[in-house]
Amino acid sequence: MTSFITAVTVTTTWYLLLAAMLFAIGVVGVMVRRNPLILFMCIELMLNAVNLTFVALARRLGDIGGQSTVFFVMVVAAAEVVVGLGIIVAILRRKPGATTDDLAELKG
Repeated sequence: MTSFITAVTVTTTWYLLLAAMLFAIGVVGVMVRRNPLILFMCIELMLNAVNLTFVALARRLGDIGGQSTVFFVMVVAAAEVVVGLGIIVAILRRKPGATTDDLAELKG
């Protein structure tokens, strides 16, 4: 008995739909959750969804501009993660049950 595998061609539309779903999950997470660490992860998820969109469109258009933009966005995001995660972890160590409303105390 032989099995036939149907080949599915993954087009740019698939990548754009995946990016839209990832972005929607991130938006729902930002709107629903109150934990600063979860909020931070949802924002990073949205940023990566936009990066996926840039790469998919750059590949479709045959332009390197989208991919180079993603490179710089990832560099800035890495620096943001280091600083932001450090601040959030320091706050959560000091006050374990902190929410985003408690973080409003940081305004100067």
